[in-house]
Amino acid sequence: MAEPGFYPEGARVSVLTTEPVGKPLDYLAPEGGCFPGAFVEVPLGPRRVVGVVWGPGDGRFAAEKLRAVVRVLDVPPMRAELQQFLIRMADYTMTSRPGVLRLATRTPGLFEPPGARKIYRLGAGTPARMTDAREKVLGVLGDHGGAGFYLTELAQLAGVTPQVVKGLVAQGAVVETEAPRDLPYPRLDPQLPGKALSGDQAAAAAALRAGLGQFGVTLLKGVTGSGKTEVYLEAVAECLAKGQQALVLLPEIALTSEFLARVEARFGARPGEWHSGATQAERRRLWRMVAEGGAQMVVGARSALFLPYRDLGLIVVDEEHDSSYKQEEGALYNARDMAVLRASLAGAQVVLASATPSLESWANAEAGKYRRLDLQSRFGTADLPEMRAIDMREERIESVHWISPSLVGAVQATLSRGEQAMLFLNRRGYAPVTICRACGHQIGCDHCDARMVEHRFLKRLVCHQCGETKPIPTACPSCGVEGKLAPVGPGVERLAEEVAERFPKARTAVLSSDLFGSARALKEAVESIAAGGADIIIGTQIVAKGHNFPLLTLVGVIDADLGLQGSDLRAAERTFQLMRQVAGRAGRADKPGLALLQTCQPEHPVIRAILGGDEEAFWRAEAAGRRAVGVPPYGRMAGIILSGPEVAPLFELGNQLARNAAPLTRIGAQLFGPAPAPIARVRGRHRVRLLIKAEKSAPLQGAIRAWLRGVKFPNAVKLAIDIDPQSFL
Repeated sequence: MAEPGFYPEGARVSVLTTEPVGKPLDYLAPEGGCFPGAFVEVPLGPRRVVGVVWGPGDGRFAAEKLRAVVRVLDVPPMRAELQQFLIRMADYTMTSRPGVLRLATRTPGLFEPPGARKIYRLGAGTPARMTDAREKVLGVLGDHGGAGFYLTELAQLAGVTPQVVKGLVAQGAVVETEAPRDLPYPRLDPQLPGKALSGDQAAAAAALRAGLGQFGVTLLKGVTGSGKTEVYLEAVAECLAKGQQALVLLPEIALTSEFLARVEARFGARPGEWHSGATQAERRRLWRMVAEGGAQMVVGARSALFLPYRDLGLIVVDEEHDSSYKQEEGALYNARDMAVLRASLAGAQVVLASATPSLESWANAEAGKYRRLDLQSRFGTADLPEMRAIDMREERIESVHWISPSLVGAVQATLSRGEQAMLFLNRRGYAPVTICRACGHQIGCDHCDARMVEHRFLKRLVCHQCGETKPIPTACPSCGVEGKLAPVGPGVERLAEEVAERFPKARTAVLSSDLFGSARALKEAVESIAAGGADIIIGTQIVAKGHNFPLLTLVGVIDADLGLQGSDLRAAERTFQLMRQVAGRAGRADKPGLALLQTCQPEHPVIRAILGGDEEAFWRAEAAGRRAVGVPPYGRMAGIILSGPEVAPLFELGNQLARNAAPLTRIGAQLFGPAPAPIARVRGRHRVRLLIKAEKSAPLQGAIRAWLRGVKFPNAVKLAIDIDPQSFL
């Protein structure tokens, strides 16, 4: 007699693969049978592919026409909770089920048989002769500390042949070891004492601990430096004490190292890491240990949400407002929202932590859907920084300079006290536009409708849309005139030139993602600055995210108006969040901080809200404006993006869709477009957008499915559906 939920040999089973076939396919269970959720190898055409037993077969084909599952793979089966999460996510985001299954199985070597593999690590020896290729290998190993790599992975990352690695092994500079696969992680001890908490921290921690064991969402809102991390780590401790697993999502890899050190100090061991900087061997190990219960805690990027947790009790989304939680390619989803969905299915708690929460989370707390806990003051003796505007209309400043006399004076006063100053400009590179003074041509990307950004440190022009680079030309590519190309506008590299001119004795550090080859290199730079290794820090938005510089007392924002340009419905919200986060870097220790915002619009409501510090008034005003026009979070939106090599077929198809929009109008939705996307060509493909706007309660996904049903898309045309779009580019 078959066990419950067991498929005996020859039974019909439905198998979902990651191949783009759209739906599960029927097979016959293999010798020995299989369970629901089992990872299996199945024949598909002439190939063998990996899939998951999704359920019983649908019986539409005769048994003699079905092929048998080749074998059941030696990995823990997918739990019903994860399967339901993938189904619900696919339905909500309108992503194919194979597409979401790829997110849950994207682990190199996952299905290879168990055993030992050769791992390569940095050795103590020195090669007798150093070459460029050898230096690249040693550089990769150095950037990743003591991490071990597979041979092919290390060679690929270094851009060399495996023989180069083997040559370094022979000279002792690289060590080759036999490492057993997939060992459990060291146990974290939740009983170790944490840091002493203030009164409001202790109350918030107690509330979070009390909520564990059931589904719920808490918005943990605290001013920068208020100790939100220590509060939610107390909830992690309680979760681990209950024998459950915890997941902490971070918006940037650059924050991971500092956070891992704090976890190790709190629990006596390091948790598992999941992000693009982790090696293939570590990702495979973590995937299996999460499924088997050999990993208690995971710290990672948004894709860590798709790991096969055995007993997930807590999800923390740190800096929950951060736009990097939205996946903008492939399966389009917001990790913050999907974290809430996954927790609801797992019976887990969610903590959304931020000093400047998203309006969506703020509104859900206001409506009573989320619990809200506030930390009103900074931890210890630190006070919030004073914030003032510098009215650039009243400053006498040369056209080639960007730092106002008032800000120059404040920086000089700060340096004279032996303290650090930060200058913030949310523009990477040297200059955003390079223009020919002879003919007016602006150098653009060959593959995108975007201007190329000069990166003088790299001696290249870079497209920030597709990553294309080319040398900085000496002659205009349009008219051919030499010596007339000029950079227009400032980037952080150009700002660094001005700082060197105005403060020649100051030690300067530039923090921009373009300038660091690895997360480790960025971590080392941040640690050096925190230890006093620089007098003036120049940075893009990477400096606004969680870094703690004890000596930093002055923050100067070069262009506070930059984010207010354009028609993005979230422009005011994002500017408010970014300015408050940047200003919050100042005065985090025992010395008072000052934040100065250079602006040509000091009377702008957003600038006034930033300076006034009345955050609730800003959120109420922003909410009222959104509610009045029925846009998120008080309405629903979906973006439809058509892309292809030629623009005419895209508009033809877009107009056809617009003419046949009855399924949308039946639910009261409005359709706008088709129109060229603001960046109308990316990587050589033209892009046309349509935008759907509907009421909050409208069944939007069902209407879109009905609208698109039966529409034939040319082979060269790709369709992307973006539910709850964050970007409109």
